[in-house]
Amino acid sequence: MRRIGHKTRNSLIAIGLLLGAGGAAAVVAKGQGVGADPAKDPSLVGRPVLTTVVRFAPEQPSRTFMATIRPRIEADQGFRVAGKVAERLVQTGRVVKAGEALARLDDADLKLQKEQAEAELAASRMAMEQTSADEKRGAQLLAKGWTARAVHDRQRAAAEEARGRNRRAQRTVELAANALGYATLRADADGVVTATLIEPGQVVAAGQPAIRIARQNEKEAAVALPEAFVARARDGAASVTLWAEPHKIYRATLRELSPAADPATRTFAARFSLPDADDRVALGMSATLTISAPGSAKVARVPSSALFDQGKGPSLWVVGEDGVTTLKPVAVLRYEGADAVVTSGVADGVRIVTLGVQKLAAGERVRPISQLAF
Repeated sequence: MRRIGHKTRNSLIAIGLLLGAGGAAAVVAKGQGVGADPAKDPSLVGRPVLTTVVRFAPEQPSRTFMATIRPRIEADQGFRVAGKVAERLVQTGRVVKAGEALARLDDADLKLQKEQAEAELAASRMAMEQTSADEKRGAQLLAKGWTARAVHDRQRAAAEEARGRNRRAQRTVELAANALGYATLRADADGVVTATLIEPGQVVAAGQPAIRIARQNEKEAAVALPEAFVARARDGAASVTLWAEPHKIYRATLRELSPAADPATRTFAARFSLPDADDRVALGMSATLTISAPGSAKVARVPSSALFDQGKGPSLWVVGEDGVTTLKPVAVLRYEGADAVVTSGVADGVRIVTLGVQKLAAGERVRPISQLAF
């Protein structure tokens, strides 16, 4: 037996539906008898036709990608001096305020350095006062001619050197005080602790990462984009929905797009800002990023068999609620296989005839039968 194609089989099934529906209509009409009134029962009149409902959708559909909520700024904070960790005051997940203490070093040596600097400052102050007094007396004696100018010059040089040592001693005390203050690590901004990299008893170097803090004032959606959607990410409209709350939509704006693809995944890392993010958007949450094509017009895809053309352009037979057909001229953008892409001429949600359009006439009453999907 010769095999038939998929499309031929579908056409035979559709014709069988039409014939079966017509025969059933005849049997029903015959069974109604003389008392049946077709004018009062529209289902008893009109030929059966296959129909479908027109649905408009963007020509380029939106694409979705998996994203993760990340902070825009996440920095590792460390001590500005070396030392041994005495205590860690925060845990991962702790919300901290700017200036709040995070950890402390053993400050015994730093206190000794500050006391030493203060002692040197006191000694330099005494030396400065002594040399300044000598300089003043030498100037008086020089004015009266009781001493040589060379002696006064040596006194003045000694006084200048003492004043310089005093200034250096003051700066040394300030540096020692700062170092003692650096023994306590404080948060530089409001945020949440995302990682603790030190433990009590650990000896750390200056600048070594100790506490990682993410700022909560601005959150972003981090996503990896295939190279085919890089251009759409720059120009399209983006939005974000959380997996935990899929009905809440957040506006998203592209802030950063990597100029190079990842060598392993061949995707481009992108970050979208979430200016409307509230407290329900928590760091680390899973989300869905939706990117719509910019200015994508809405079109409807209808079967090519639904088009009717008598030399005046393509048209569609529209079936009203009363079953009466109306011919509507439409604009066809292009043909895609067995479908035609329609841009205008019919409204969204109307019912059109998809088979046997060449046998219809305007104002004819038909009985619509929904087209089956084979």
